[in-house]
Formats: sequence, C-alpha cells, structure tokens
Amino acid sequence: MAALETVDQPHNETLFGHPKGLFYLFFAELWERFSFYGMRALLTLYMVNVIFQELVERDFAAAAVYASYGSLVYASTVIGGRISDSILGFRKSIFLGGFLMALGHFVLAIENDYTFFLALGFIVVGNGFFKPNISTFVGSLYADKDPRKDSGFTIFYMGINIGGWVAPLLCGWLGSAYGWHYGFGLAGFGMLTGLLFFWSGIKAKVFGNEGLAPSEERLSEKIFGLKRVNMISLLAFLSAPLIAVLLASYKAVGSSDGFLGSQNIVNIIFKVVGVFILGYLAYILLKVSLEERKKLFVAIAITFFMTLFWGFHELSGSVITLFASRNVTLTFLDAAQTNSLNSMFIIILALPISWMWTFLNKRKINPRTPYKFGFGLLIAGISFFVLSISGNAANEEGMVPFSYLLLMYFLISIGELFMSPVGLSKITDLSPQRIVAFMMGVWFLSSAYAFQLVGFIGKKLAIESTDINVGGLDTLSTYIGGFDLISKYAIGAGIIVLLTAPLLKKLMGNIH
Repeated sequence: MAALETVDQPHNETLFGHPKGLFYLFFAELWERFSFYGMRALLTLYMVNVIFQELVERDFAAAAVYASYGSLVYASTVIGGRISDSILGFRKSIFLGGFLMALGHFVLAIENDYTFFLALGFIVVGNGFFKPNISTFVGSLYADKDPRKDSGFTIFYMGINIGGWVAPLLCGWLGSAYGWHYGFGLAGFGMLTGLLFFWSGIKAKVFGNEGLAPSEERLSEKIFGLKRVNMISLLAFLSAPLIAVLLASYKAVGSSDGFLGSQNIVNIIFKVVGVFILGYLAYILLKVSLEERKKLFVAIAITFFMTLFWGFHELSGSVITLFASRNVTLTFLDAAQTNSLNSMFIIILALPISWMWTFLNKRKINPRTPYKFGFGLLIAGISFFVLSISGNAANEEGMVPFSYLLLMYFLISIGELFMSPVGLSKITDLSPQRIVAFMMGVWFLSSAYAFQLVGFIGKKLAIESTDINVGGLDTLSTYIGGFDLISKYAIGAGIIVLLTAPLLKKLMGNIH
C-alpha cells in the first residue's frame, strides 16, 4: 500500500461547513456539464442543417442518431462505473473520461462531416468513465449517516444545473454568430477547465485517500506487455470508432412494414438487452422473500415511470429545439439557447420546492413517493398540453409566442423536481441489499431507454424537407398534433400512478 498517497485526512477540512473537496468536484462537474449541454444544444440543429441537410429525411436521421447517442451515453455509465469500482478508481476514471470527452468536443470542432460520428463516439465512451464516478466521489467525502451529505449533493446538483444553464447560452451564441464549430470548440475547452479544477483539487490534497485505485498491484499488472491501466485506456480509445460505426448505422435494418420496422442496430441491441433485464428481474422477484418482493416491485414501477418522464423531458434537445427554431417567435434567445431554460428553472425552483417538502413534512402531510411521481407526470403532461394549444395563438406565418415555450419549461422543471431527487434514493431503500448495485445499474439504464422513446417520438414528428428554412405553417400542425398526443399519454400515466398510489404506498411499508 506504499504506492497509495498517504496524507492526513484533508477532506476533513471544511469550507462553508462541507468538505473542501466538494467544491473542487462542484466546479469540475459544472464545467463538464457545461461541455455536455453546450454540445447538446447545438447537436440536433447541426445535424439537420449541416450533416443531413441534403436528405429529405433529415429530421428522421437526426432523431435516430440523437436517440442512439443519448442511449449509449447513459448505457456507458454502467460499464465505466464497473471498471472504476474494480480496477481504476474514481480519479483515473475521471481523468480518462474527461480527456476522451474533451477530445470528442474538439473533433466536433473540425469542419469535416466524416469525423462527426467519431467525435460522438469519444463523448459516449468518455461520459461512461466520467459521469458515474464524479457523483460517487462526492458521496465518498462524507461518512455514513453524515447529516451534511444530502445538502452536499444538493450543492453538487446546483453545479450541474449552472453548467446546463450557461452552456447553451454561450455555445449557442458562438454557434450562431461565428459558426457551429466554434460552439463545439468552446464545449471542449469547458471540459478541459473541469479537468483542471479536478487536478487542482488533487494537488491541494483535499480528497485524502479517496478515489484511488482499489489495488495498485492489479493496476500495474501487465496484459500483452502493457500495464492494465494503459490497456484499459487503449481499449477505451479504440472503442470510440466502434461506437461511431453504431451511430452511423442510423438507417433501418429492414423495411418499414417488415418485422423490424424502422429499427436500426442500436434499437435492436437495446431491445434485446431490455428483454434480458426484464427476464432477470422476473427471476429475482420469484427468488426474494414476500416483503422484499413488495418493495422491489415498487422500485421497478418507479424506474418505469421515471423512464417515461425522461423520455418526454429529453425531447428538449431534439423535437422541442426544432419546434423552437421553426415555430416559435424568439426574441432574446435563439433555438439552441432555449436549452438553457430547464436548468434555469431548476436553479430558481429547487430550494422553494425543497422548503415546501420540509414545510409539509413538519405538518406530517408530505406526500409519499408514489404521489410525487404521479403529480410529476401529471405536470409534465400539462406542460406539453401548453405547447399543444400554442397553435391557437399562432400568427399567419405559423409562429407562436415565446411565452408558451417558457411556460412549458417552467412546468416540466417542476415535474422534474417532484420526481428526480427522490427517485435514486428510493431505489437504494427499496432494493434488497444483495442486488442494490444491479438495481442502480437498471436505474441508470432507464435514462438510456428514455432516449429510445425520444427517438421513436422524434421519428414520428420528423418533417420531410431539404429546405433549411422550413417552418411556419408547413410544420406547425405536425408538432401541435404530436405535443397533444404526448400530453395525453403523460397525463394518463400520471393518473394511473395516482390511482395506484395507495397500493404502492402499502407495498413500500415504512419507506416514505
């Protein structure tokens, strides 16, 4: 263990009542999310207007790639997290992931369409190493049952949303004023800035011995003449082109009226994996005790409803961005910059809603988790209903007032705060201890499957045109009809959850 960097527990040193390391991780994550959301704000518009501009089915192609990219981004966290836990440790995983993500952003900044999918491949692999580990790193700074942990994660969560708020504004402005690739380049510099903050935290020794590799000996073992750590880095680098091939294979494998319909390779992979996951969950349900089965059933149910919510929510980076570009009268923001609205409202609303739960809890009327999920889905449905009726206020050119889009983001942000903060903790509470890691993996994979839903909706609402200026009356009815249907499904799901909430509450036992 001599190789381990032994220091006096500097993470016991506090700043504003929290370990100093929290604030280095806060800024590292802020800038990483800056890079991620800055790129995402431009991605769909870039694909529609540049990569696929000559295709009649450009919206369809963009929706397919966006869905595959989003699914693989979140699925990669399960693999990256596992490698970190068993071999690399948090620190090396974060550096490896951050480097690959920065590389991806800078490759996107190259004005060459052939490198586009490779860039996305690097971001997918990099996110897999970075995202799950920096969040877990935050938790490692606190002792078990430390009452500061929840507020520490709240501070960390604010960093995520500050990055998500500022990035679309700046990257969107650069992309609009100077060119797409300048916006992507700024996202890359954002990622490097995040790594710089993380490195400075290590140099300041604020993390103590946290985040180091589980075994330096195993890390240094040679495989085919390379140290294991170098082999993992090489394989991670080489996997990016393979991911690029999957992303480039966005076209349907079969005919639209055939067995596979409009499914591409990534769609098929996720369906096969989904069948195995459901089969394994069914097997687990049969093996556990009756009390465990009741709680596990609720954990599966809230994971499903969270997947549904994210599937509607993540339309913000695809269909809703295109709607903003083609059918919304924008004044202060452009279409890419509207991606900042969700994070802006999260920052504004997080504390008031947290205080509301505290207020209700003191009066013993704080709703149980199933009710919060039901109301969250209901509010999400109402947000899309707002968009569906925006057509009534459209002018003669098919453009609707910006106020409808603003209200939509305000409402869906409330829905997110009703569901997302409580979901993850409830998975750990409801899952049997011996399979809690597996259920956490399923929870993270739910975001990957949410993007499959995003892709399905995006394809259904695709506009067939090569006209870069398509919009107005040509697109309004398609979007309005789609938003109306989404609204009905979300509200229906919310009602189902609220109607079944008494049963779910009973199955949860004493878990709130």
